[in-house]
Amino acid sequence: MKRILDFAWPAIGLAAVVFSGWLLYKELAGLSAADVMGSLKAISWHQWLMCFAATLLAYAALAWYDRIALLHLGHKLGWGFISLVSFTTYALSHNIGASVFSGAMVRYRAYSTKGLTAAEIAVLVALCSFTFAYGTILLGGLVLVGEPELVQRLFDIPIWTARLIGFGMLGFCALYILGSWLNLPPLVIGKFKLFYPRIGIAGRQLIAAPMELIGAAAIIYFALPEAGNPGFFVVLGVFLASFSAALLSHAPGGLGVLEFVFVKAMPDMAKADVVAALLVFRLLYLLVPLAFSIVVVLLFERQRLAEALRGKASAP
Repeated sequence: MKRILDFAWPAIGLAAVVFSGWLLYKELAGLSAADVMGSLKAISWHQWLMCFAATLLAYAALAWYDRIALLHLGHKLGWGFISLVSFTTYALSHNIGASVFSGAMVRYRAYSTKGLTAAEIAVLVALCSFTFAYGTILLGGLVLVGEPELVQRLFDIPIWTARLIGFGMLGFCALYILGSWLNLPPLVIGKFKLFYPRIGIAGRQLIAAPMELIGAAAIIYFALPEAGNPGFFVVLGVFLASFSAALLSHAPGGLGVLEFVFVKAMPDMAKADVVAALLVFRLLYLLVPLAFSIVVVLLFERQRLAEALRGKASAP
């Protein structure tokens, strides 16, 4: 079954890219490259600076995910090492796709050199994934409660239903914190068990979890022009929907999926401006980090190989 899934997920991702690309093509019919280039050129240096700062915030929060998980496991490593491992992990997995390159491989290669076992690294990966999901649920709940009409941009459901779902999502987040505070036994859902961490760990997750998503959404928000800009809260809500759809599609980098959902959910803005903002997001959040991460991996593996060769040469 596992071997079948190893082939199925990449196939699903490729199909998602093709299908969403076709939908995006229909959505952007009539939009020229010159229009998009004009919108890109209209982005001021101040906007670029704010987009860059938002990118740093997002990746700093991702490094905090690892730091929190390591504290949960009782390991204290330096911020520099954690940040480098986290940056490399997420830069690769965001672009290549978690189904193809999960990030567990990078973490294992790096954290095993610091004494972590395979079981501990598996817990670290799981906790980081949960922290991200927790942030998505928390912010999604806030958006649905505060701006429930946003959901009607993509789905034809009543506002009261959207708000009710939002309260349910916030309730889940509150129960998680309460369970950690009261040190409750694990929550069992079928074969799945949710173990509550210490309240100090859960409290850190409560802050770090939404920080990364806020930073990522802010890249797009700052790249959009002021004219017609619906405000950060709306952009955040649309980003959560599009980014979640991109992850669920298993498409590498969410290519086409993220763009289609975002453009579809922003009908009041010029499509050229939205596409330009999404290009800035892909450049700063995905492509530039990917280039740096490849260099980091090559240097790390080169160092490991050199150490192995030295050890072999010194062996009797």
